[in-house]
Amino acid sequence: MIKENILNIKKRISLVCSKIKKAPDEITVVAVSKNRPVAQVKEAIASGITDIAENRVQEAAVKYDALRTFSSLQDSLRWHMVGHLQTNKVREAVAIFDLIHSVDSLRLAEEINKQAARINKVQDILIEVKTSPEATKYGLMPQDAPAFVKDASGLRNLKVKGLMTIAPLADNPQQSRSYFKALREIFDYINGLSAPSQRLSILSMGMSEDFEVAIEEGSNMVRIGRAIFEG
Repeated sequence: MIKENILNIKKRISLVCSKIKKAPDEITVVAVSKNRPVAQVKEAIASGITDIAENRVQEAAVKYDALRTFSSLQDSLRWHMVGHLQTNKVREAVAIFDLIHSVDSLRLAEEINKQAARINKVQDILIEVKTSPEATKYGLMPQDAPAFVKDASGLRNLKVKGLMTIAPLADNPQQSRSYFKALREIFDYINGLSAPSQRLSILSMGMSEDFEVAIEEGSNMVRIGRAIFEG
């Protein structure tokens, strides 16, 4: 089932990319394996997934260890932290994740920088922006994002790669469009202020319910759980 689900997702990505004149290989599919058993993650990897995401550091650590010797693809696996990250979990997170999507405060950025420096690592991060009015959502307010990117870019052991947002759950994926468009506008604004070598490259938005709309609005990284593991 998982293999068929992944093939279907790639077909859907190809279709939307053909409409907007974008190459499908520009879109990174990140498989969100929260609460999924290791066997299912292995099946996703065997079906071509190279990017694995977790919401919690503790669950990621278990799967990271379990998959460390799994297949020749292990060396090319990329691990993503997509859940809210507490400062007391940063040390462990930096040891595992290639990309942390959910940086939403300078205090957190400074702690990531500190722990990355400890192991001589430059940690790639995304800045989470709160484009929706939901009180339960994390993230910077949109107007604060440009200054925050500038401040975080001054930390030596961090590399700000882009922006991330989460749209509210909705019955109609089109209802997510305005939130994705808002993040793309912030992304373009920040890049307009930046030197070419400092421009953001990743726009992480779109999930199982709305990834096609997100791609139409400029996403090049989609975070998909249910549509991979359940269909």
